[in-house]
Amino acid sequence: MDLTQATETYSNELEGFVSQQRAAVDLQHCIGKLLLDQSVELVLFRNHLVNVNTSEILRLHGYAAQVVGQPISVFDSAELAALLCTMELAPAKIDLGKLAAEWLAEGPNFASKAAFLQDKLNHLEGGHPLEPRDVVLYGFGRIGRLCARELIRQAGKGQQLRLRAVVLRKIDDASLKNRADLLANDSVHGEFGGSIEVDYAARCILVNGQRVQIITASDPAAIDYTAYGIENALVIDNTGVFRDREALSLHLQSKGVAKVLLTAPGKGVPNIVYGINQGEVAVDSEDVYSAASCTTNAISPVLKVIEDGFGLENGHIETVHAYTNDQNLLDNMHKKHRRGRSAAVNMVITETGAGNAVTKVIPGLAGKLTANAVRVPTPNGSLAILHLSLKREVTRDE
Repeated sequence: MDLTQATETYSNELEGFVSQQRAAVDLQHCIGKLLLDQSVELVLFRNHLVNVNTSEILRLHGYAAQVVGQPISVFDSAELAALLCTMELAPAKIDLGKLAAEWLAEGPNFASKAAFLQDKLNHLEGGHPLEPRDVVLYGFGRIGRLCARELIRQAGKGQQLRLRAVVLRKIDDASLKNRADLLANDSVHGEFGGSIEVDYAARCILVNGQRVQIITASDPAAIDYTAYGIENALVIDNTGVFRDREALSLHLQSKGVAKVLLTAPGKGVPNIVYGINQGEVAVDSEDVYSAASCTTNAISPVLKVIEDGFGLENGHIETVHAYTNDQNLLDNMHKKHRRGRSAAVNMVITETGAGNAVTKVIPGLAGKLTANAVRVPTPNGSLAILHLSLKREVTRDE
């Protein structure tokens, strides 16, 4: 390649990249407009696009090519998003990556991208009034704070779920500031990308303009949420204290509560792993739910596919799991002696309820699974290893 060709190649590649950046900027504009004007959130193969910079948008398009086995063009994404802005849509989360992949496969069957979108999203067209649901976080530990971040981040204009309050056992000015600081900065997940202010007089934390009331209570049945303007609320219990129907139902005795969701496996209540058994619950008649555990949500989809496709004779689940607050930082007494060893320098073998929890989601696996956990010196993450015996011979490709 001579000098002229090299210069021309350099210029063309740079111009091409700049064009992609422009398309990403156009896409950013549509993402914000849809969220604020119509409460429609765009994602790219389940990756969030809200508050994402242009370089990350382009990187995610590269990742999208791995998902579907062919390039997903940012130009197609930007054009599809621009057309979505012209439609009157009901509040929704729309996977732009999936739409772009379907356009590549089915585009020749439609006269235009607009006609394609009308066919795919006809069930969302016309819009409909959105009834926001108030959310109360009962407890504000690590799970509660991450849940708060997610609720605030996805709030949008319509606020399908809007965080209204956090319930703690006690609070004063110093601990209120500390709670706000813990929300603002997480050692693993980094800084919160927004504004956090404290209203000490009103016992509130203002997060991105949303006023979150801090309520003190020791009895979940004795709170009048309506006194704070909270009605028909979903209480998300992340304390780890209330784990069965009787205890969780105490929340329903408080004024202003309609539903209760537990962030751990629950006894005597539906344990839901979305995508597997959410359709088996009578939403209108059931008021208490469990979202199961992190490990249950990780392994249940795999086990469901294996059970449906091949049948499962038995299996063992080994989880290699980050240490938790239940363990000691340094060697000391503990009611479970292994967990008394320093979490930061030991691999601690312990039990896990993941095997039993899965059977609440996939009843056909009852009695077929054993499980144990190894807590390892890392503050975040989990690896699940499944050793399964199937009911018939299979090939690796199957």
